[in-house]
Amino acid sequence: MLIGIDASRANRAHRHGPEWYSYYIIKHFARLDKKNQYILYSDIPLTGGLLDLTCLEMERECVGEIKYDKEGFQILKSPHNNFRARVLSWPFKFLWTQGRLSVAMLKRKFGKPDILFIPAHTLPFIHPRKSAVTVHDVGFGRESDFYEAEKIGFESKSIQGITDLLVRIFTLGRYGANSRDYQTWSIKFALKRANAIICPSEFTKNEILSLYGGGKDKIKVVANGLNRDFYNTEVREDKVAMILEKYGVEKPYLFYLGRLERKKNIPSLVEAFGIMKNKYPEIRHKLVLAGNASYGYDEANFMASEYDVGREVIMPGWIEESDLPYFYKGADAFVFPSRYEGFGIPLLQAMGTGIPIATSNRSPIPEIVGDAGYFFDASDVYAMSEALREIIINQDLRKRIVEAGIRQAKNYSWEKCARETLAILEEL
Repeated sequence: MLIGIDASRANRAHRHGPEWYSYYIIKHFARLDKKNQYILYSDIPLTGGLLDLTCLEMERECVGEIKYDKEGFQILKSPHNNFRARVLSWPFKFLWTQGRLSVAMLKRKFGKPDILFIPAHTLPFIHPRKSAVTVHDVGFGRESDFYEAEKIGFESKSIQGITDLLVRIFTLGRYGANSRDYQTWSIKFALKRANAIICPSEFTKNEILSLYGGGKDKIKVVANGLNRDFYNTEVREDKVAMILEKYGVEKPYLFYLGRLERKKNIPSLVEAFGIMKNKYPEIRHKLVLAGNASYGYDEANFMASEYDVGREVIMPGWIEESDLPYFYKGADAFVFPSRYEGFGIPLLQAMGTGIPIATSNRSPIPEIVGDAGYFFDASDVYAMSEALREIIINQDLRKRIVEAGIRQAKNYSWEKCARETLAILEEL
């Protein structure tokens, strides 16, 4: 069987949850599956760990040369020599999936697959008879205020306006040419046309059914994984200081990893941190917010200014994965204040590394961490500020959460995730 996978998100230089899921599931398919053949589709040549699927090291340690065979496929190194890639160039910065990937599904020279798997994004309009899509969350449908409705199309405002008008005419007014409407259309299209919908939590499954209905039998829950080779309690303490110095971070600190955005509740986290620092000046901790800026980032900066904690809120930007275990290990606690999640991979990383977690009580977080978290109300900044103090000073609480987290992390692995996902594809 020939399995095609959209690897465009896995190939991103900066990966968040859906991108890491895509990356690791491809890596583990390559290790597990000797029977099937694979084609990875991407908008640009694959690099790093995707170029060498035998590489077990951190992403930056995986090196290789970009080469192509006589048929125009990018040559990939894989454990069972059953992976190739097709680079599908596209002149625009938008709609690669619906334009270029759709065309590839029509032509055998591009490696028309028996099954198409979309691990992160949307099903192309033209696709094989058998397909599966992973839906990571549907926050855009439940909490639309957390998402910016970015225009889709050319940068010219006049052309954007024409494009939006045409889309509204074509869809009888149901959708416009913006990211929120495209996400809504894509989930409805996938529910109608894909043979299987994979989601990472029971919460996400129930959200899909609640918001969009139908397709209950085709929705499968497969939990995300943890790379326990990297995120474990044996992280070298002697290297922590060196890595922190690289990013200009000093102990003691509370750590957050993810997009700096409204959906993740970062403005409220900064406000809660400011309240705590003003009420308890003896607490010396800084707040390290690692990740790319997104919708709501300006609000977080405003809160830091309002509470005069700008110098104590450190935003180092993107952190390489090879450095992340040391950031976790150096932190006194991991803080995850999210208002809406589909899963929350950083929670697994924190548990695996052996640090206490203070997190919001919004589903599916309790489903993921069990009793390995100190929960607070995501909408109550005063409760959040007290939770931050408690996770710092309460040694018995910290010890209990760390021990529970180490146990809980053992339930998750990317190999398990890949095995269960591959079984779904093979059943199709």
